[in-house]
Amino acid sequence: MRPLDGITILDLTRVLSGPYCTMLLADMGARVIKVEQPGKGDDTRAWGPPFLKGESAYFLSINRNKESVTLDFKQPEGQAVLRQLVAKADVLAENFRPGTLTKLGFDYQTLAAQYPRLVYCSISGFGHTGPRRNEPGYDAVMQGEGGLMSITGMPDGPPVRLGVAIADIVTGMFAAYGVSMALFARERTGRGQEVDLAMLDSVVALLTYQAGNYFASGQVPARLGNRHPSIVPYETFAASDGDFVLAVGTDEQWRRFREVVHLPDDPRFATNRQRVTSYDEFRPFVADALRRQPRQHWIDRFTAAGVPCGSVRTLQELFADPQIDARDMIASIEHSTIGPLRALGLPVKLSDTPGAIRTPPPLLGQHTDAVLSGDLGLSPGAIAGLRRQNVI
Repeated sequence: MRPLDGITILDLTRVLSGPYCTMLLADMGARVIKVEQPGKGDDTRAWGPPFLKGESAYFLSINRNKESVTLDFKQPEGQAVLRQLVAKADVLAENFRPGTLTKLGFDYQTLAAQYPRLVYCSISGFGHTGPRRNEPGYDAVMQGEGGLMSITGMPDGPPVRLGVAIADIVTGMFAAYGVSMALFARERTGRGQEVDLAMLDSVVALLTYQAGNYFASGQVPARLGNRHPSIVPYETFAASDGDFVLAVGTDEQWRRFREVVHLPDDPRFATNRQRVTSYDEFRPFVADALRRQPRQHWIDRFTAAGVPCGSVRTLQELFADPQIDARDMIASIEHSTIGPLRALGLPVKLSDTPGAIRTPPPLLGQHTDAVLSGDLGLSPGAIAGLRRQNVI
């Protein structure tokens, strides 16, 4: 048994935020029917290189455990098929610009009147309310608009975008959380509801203590590079052969750190508050000492002393770590054209009802005939007719 066994999700999303949401739900047992544009599919099918046997590595990373159905629901015949799929679904997920599906009669208000148990998840740049609701949303724009870029990067450098599309990813995570909560509420009330996700809201929610610091002080946070605004030392330092990370979160850890490095007990830096306020004097005091030995020298000694630290690793180094293997964070699944396909594992480990990677990312339209015949009862002739009309 998996947590979402028996739940069917009609997935009208594409690119990253929506597909990431539905993948998380599929990993936990939901059946996800991904509706794609005939002949083209999800935009990310064309994003590359790299490609594996013609399949985009980007697409493959966020679409496992799904079925692919091609359907042009801008055509009346396609809309008729989509309505039948909605009738079978517990959840509809979409990330069109607000108003797009209203024109086609597939907005929440219209569908909820007919299917009151439907959970309807909408993902957009700015949400379905507010003066900017009709503006499009893209990850890089949201990292800028949401304040995240303004606090990311070196103090003397430009604002920096994170190395992954964090606005998309966190919105997908919040969306999966929202859908799960709506399904849980439905068990109590018998009714579905709308789950309205804005990428801007999601990025703002990430600001946490940076926003708290601003609310408390009125001072706009600046870019600090790898430095933490409230904890010192909590950043990267250079050893003689490379960078590593220190995360000294308590004064007791600081005492142990000093003993390892053989630093004097300087009263100017005795408490975290003093280290934060005296940072410009403090950093050279520590950095000069750490440059004298190689990275592994410090990591071995700090780890033994209970001082949190780690290497700044490449992905090659990361995925060679036996801890990643022990936690099943690399999976292998058999793809119909690629063969063995490596994928990231599931970060959520449930003891009694674990999720699983059951099927590889689908080929475009791989399940069209099976879903239309098996779920909707369409005859081979009817399916052939839809194909002749380019509806599927």
